[in-house]
Amino acid sequence: MATLFQSIRRFFGNVGSTGQQEGIQYTEPFTKVYETTPDYGIDGALQVSAVWAAVELLSDNIASLPIFVYEREPGEDGHKKLARGTPLWMLLHESPNTMHTPMEFWQYLTLNYLLRGNAYAKLNRNSAGEVISMTPLASDQVEVEVLRDKPQSIIYKYYYEGQVAVYSPDSILHWRDKGNGIVGMSRLDYMRSSVNVAIGAQNHTASVFKKSAKRPGVFMIDRLLTEEQRAAIRQNYRGLVEGNNDDLLVLEAGAKFEPLSMTPADIQLLETRKYSVEDIARWFGIPGAMINDTEKTTTWGTGIDHLIQGFYKFRLRPMLESLEQVLEKRVLTAGQRRRYTVEFSLDAILRGSLKDRLEIGAQAVQNGLMTRNEWRQLENLPPIKGADILTAQVNLAPIATLGQSTQNIQTIEKMAQTQQMLAQRLADLSTKSDNLSVSVTPNIQFEMPELKLNMDVTKDQSKSTKNIKLIRDDNGNLIGAESNEA
Repeated sequence: MATLFQSIRRFFGNVGSTGQQEGIQYTEPFTKVYETTPDYGIDGALQVSAVWAAVELLSDNIASLPIFVYEREPGEDGHKKLARGTPLWMLLHESPNTMHTPMEFWQYLTLNYLLRGNAYAKLNRNSAGEVISMTPLASDQVEVEVLRDKPQSIIYKYYYEGQVAVYSPDSILHWRDKGNGIVGMSRLDYMRSSVNVAIGAQNHTASVFKKSAKRPGVFMIDRLLTEEQRAAIRQNYRGLVEGNNDDLLVLEAGAKFEPLSMTPADIQLLETRKYSVEDIARWFGIPGAMINDTEKTTTWGTGIDHLIQGFYKFRLRPMLESLEQVLEKRVLTAGQRRRYTVEFSLDAILRGSLKDRLEIGAQAVQNGLMTRNEWRQLENLPPIKGADILTAQVNLAPIATLGQSTQNIQTIEKMAQTQQMLAQRLADLSTKSDNLSVSVTPNIQFEMPELKLNMDVTKDQSKSTKNIKLIRDDNGNLIGAESNEA
């Protein structure tokens, strides 16, 4: 049941960043659980080392992954091939515009996505409606509005040097985080309290070191002083507790200075700074260990391999899936979507380990999962002649032939063919003679180099049966025969 406050908000049309409404769309929280906190913006937040490290980790990893364009092949088997040289390939993989490299472009979009929940780029199309270049736009300079007279229509307003440019959805690539379906929620606004705590602790630490890390203390003297004398002592001996005054101070008349031990506030400050790293890492969905927080462990595992696998599975993969879908929806035309698909290659994570790349490549080639040239292509090596066919290890044989050498298997196959031919010829001979009938012993064992024949010969009104065994060597050559009358 809605509260009175929520009802009033709905009545006046402001339902926060998760509610749907006409007009300007809001990305920040409407109800703030923290007290008045300054908005440091992107510039201020990035001065916190944990924020910088988290943004750098995610944006650099996404930007460094190659994005491939595949062309679907005809048929229902779902096969596809790299669409090298196509305009889409050049746009997404080689050059998004004349100013930025692909890594610079995706770094900028990811930075805005992580901090503001929305990343924008201007799409420039040709006369056929196909995108030929993309220009990144700052999220803080873009405003999204749902038209009041057309609730299903959205416009994008871009503010630049005192001017406003209005774009339709077809002209804007909009990569948004979770939100109301129109705009994403601004992570930086939602984590403002955590950033403020980190900045406060950082500023306090800076003020302590500004005093050369000198602790406050007590100046003791064994007689009463006047106000003027106290003021003079504070002025003369201020260097004991602050500043960079390293001169030798002389205490007279039995005066003593005793610095105070670290206060509970100072002790808590250290814990606060450590916790801020963990807290900010949590906001970005990554373990603190990945931004050099060595104090804590993680449930993703203890080794670096487990951390990387968890990072790509639980954090990067959802972001990449979202980006792939928005590229296909906003950049590709309807005709291109039927023909092409866009995917980020996560195989690039193995490039940091030569051992892993060689092991996985060897297994894929030896088991017929990819050709040698396909693996060489992943390693940026030139193709070689005769390496475009799938191959497999020769010892991948049926279970029934285990323990037999390759030469023996080939010999058995040859013998089987020869025996079948001989049996057919004998059968043809028996059909041409009234006095001879031949039957081949059923269930011939091809593992043994011999062939058994039963021959019934009719002579002088009597019938005799001879069993003939043709004996062959291991190469399938006829070396003799044995016969006996039944």
